Amino acid sequence: MSVVKSSLSEADLKAVGDALRGALVDLVDLALVAKQVHWNVVGPRFRSVHLQLDEVVDTARQHSDTVAERASAIGVTPDGRAATVAAQSAIGAVPEGWIKDGDAVRTLVDALGAVIGRMRERIVVTADPDPVSQDVLIGLTADLEKHAWMFQAESA
Repeated sequence: MSVVKSSLSEADLKAVGDALRGALVDLVDLALVAKQVHWNVVGPRFRSVHLQLDEVVDTARQHSDTVAERASAIGVTPDGRAATVAAQSAIGAVPEGWIKDGDAVRTLVDALGAVIGRMRERIVVTADPDPVSQDVLIGLTADLEKHAWMFQAESA
């Protein structure tokens, strides 16, 4: 059942829908991972890393809502359920327990790298069929790349 009709062809809607759904999965998981690390980070750089992690959470949550609403606007149902996120995310597992500040930074560098790589693929896929969705993906990727730069500088 499709309540919202799209102006995109079926093939374009599938490609763009897959890109938006994948972006949503990665953003939801990025927010969860950053919050998990935020709760468990320890070490001399605790405060700066702790605060930096909340900035990633805020960015991921804001963009996940934008992506989900864009999907809905073109007739694609968003899926941010825990089972979907666990099965499809590009981000690796976060270790249990306390996380040293240096390990926390490396975890976020890796997580952001995985998500950014997939976002860049989605940017390419959406270029022709839906420049509006592509624009959403470009904006969020720029924000994620800024976070990646800051975490990489943190570990230099």
